[in-house]
Amino acid sequence: MPAKPRSEIFFADEVGVYHCWNKLVRKEFLFGYDALRGKDCSYRKHQARDDFKQLAGGMAIDILDYAFLDNHLHIVLRNRPDIVAIWSDEEVARRWWYVCPDRKNKDGSISDPKPCEIKLLLQDVDEYRSRLSDISWMMRLACQRIATRANKEDDVTGRFFGGRFNCSRLETLAGIFSCSLYVDLNLIHAAIATTPEESEFTSAFDRIRARWQQAQSETGGNVALPSEEEADAWLAPVFLDERADAYVVTPTPGSDGDEASTSKTICNPIGSARISNLGFLSITRNQYLSLLDFLGRIVRDDKRGSIPSELAPIMQRLGIDAKSWLDHFLDSFHQHAASALSTPTAGYG
Repeated sequence: MPAKPRSEIFFADEVGVYHCWNKLVRKEFLFGYDALRGKDCSYRKHQARDDFKQLAGGMAIDILDYAFLDNHLHIVLRNRPDIVAIWSDEEVARRWWYVCPDRKNKDGSISDPKPCEIKLLLQDVDEYRSRLSDISWMMRLACQRIATRANKEDDVTGRFFGGRFNCSRLETLAGIFSCSLYVDLNLIHAAIATTPEESEFTSAFDRIRARWQQAQSETGGNVALPSEEEADAWLAPVFLDERADAYVVTPTPGSDGDEASTSKTICNPIGSARISNLGFLSITRNQYLSLLDFLGRIVRDDKRGSIPSELAPIMQRLGIDAKSWLDHFLDSFHQHAASALSTPTAGYG
């Protein structure tokens, strides 16, 4: 059965969540160890993650989940036309410069655009406004950078990915929930990793590191991470709470200097790790990780791997909380499950 046209899947003027995936050409292990060539290319996963991180800080798109394997990748994205619509033309121009800079500093950081460069970008500002919340443009920019760099390293030309990325729209909260679990358990089901905390280059791995980092900070322990940011700072938070600082109402001075009106801030400034702080599930990060650990133990005939049943619950393994995951999860999850499985979530389709 032929795939649906992209125009029937992606709706640019609506906030939606999309599962995107792409396979490498000929299914070769160009992201891992390729036995045929005797070359380890696993470092490309670091580079690919950095590419998506950079785009996450500039585009009006939230990255919910991801998993990079040796021969393909998965990523779950939420476009934010509600954010890009409130940007001024100059903000759009600066955002596009951050996403596709014409100049960089000697250390590789993005240089500030000159007024004349902003002026040039303003000539096509409507096109850039559309691109900044388009998941096709995020995938295009990321995959193009990955392919160009890899082909240069291998001294070859032609395709790096097998074709244009595949995409499906997640219509309900239940669909988003199940897809997130599927993506984060990908390495375990493929028998590449045994536990979520060993599943490097997945959103689960980043969130576990961030949770451990938080626990160490709370107890006064030493945290050894490559930066001051939490490991999952570039990913959308798990917990969907529209009262949180994703929607901060700030006073706007009136003409006489009084606080005559208010404005709603729904995005982070240029250069932040992510565009917004809006979550996507009705459970906390602890509950999500506990559920992931529980479901990953289920042995399936169609999957090669699973989490060993004899292991302690994930929070105990991490030394964060000795209580059973059931104490943290079941009470709040059950009250959301019935409605989540049958009712589409506002803003998700």
